[in-house]
Amino acid sequence: MGDSVPELRFDPLIPDRWDDFETLFGPRGAVGGCWCMWWRIKRKDYDANRNEGNRTAMKAIVDGGSVPGLLAYHDDVPIGWISVAPRADFGVLQRSPILKPVDDLPAWSIVCFFVHKEYKGQGMSGRMLRAAVEYAADQGATIIEGYPIAPKSDDVPDIYSFTGFLSTFEAAGFVEVARRSQHRPIMRLYLGDQAA
Repeated sequence: MGDSVPELRFDPLIPDRWDDFETLFGPRGAVGGCWCMWWRIKRKDYDANRNEGNRTAMKAIVDGGSVPGLLAYHDDVPIGWISVAPRADFGVLQRSPILKPVDDLPAWSIVCFFVHKEYKGQGMSGRMLRAAVEYAADQGATIIEGYPIAPKSDDVPDIYSFTGFLSTFEAAGFVEVARRSQHRPIMRLYLGDQAA
């Protein structure tokens, strides 16, 4: 369908928008009680937290003044989420042998997409990615990274595609800078002086 959803608005997740985040993620916390904490905390803590613990952990981040990502709205209804923040906010990336830093340059990371089921297949991921790039650039980011899946086929269950698809990042101008796993490249978009 392409970019057929009209008049989307993208807003940072701040305390005043927490209820919208909860509405979008629902009682299951998006997928399996994640609440978008998968990349932020150690696996043992994530597993111990379960749904409510992860919700509480994300709420503490938001209430503490950090912005963990953007909500997408259509007609004032939250329909999508993209997690974008400085790479340092995502401890799992630092510890991952596959996604560890490729250099010492400061980067922002896009680690998760979540789209309400009624809006899937309508170009939402690309639109959210562009909004996240614009937001990160406004915050001073000069390098933005993503860690999409590079699937063998188009038939990938949602649970494996939450980091986005390689084709979506390529269409937004990201380039591959490392691949330590066959299906998980590290993609970058260089902005400003870094783009030269």
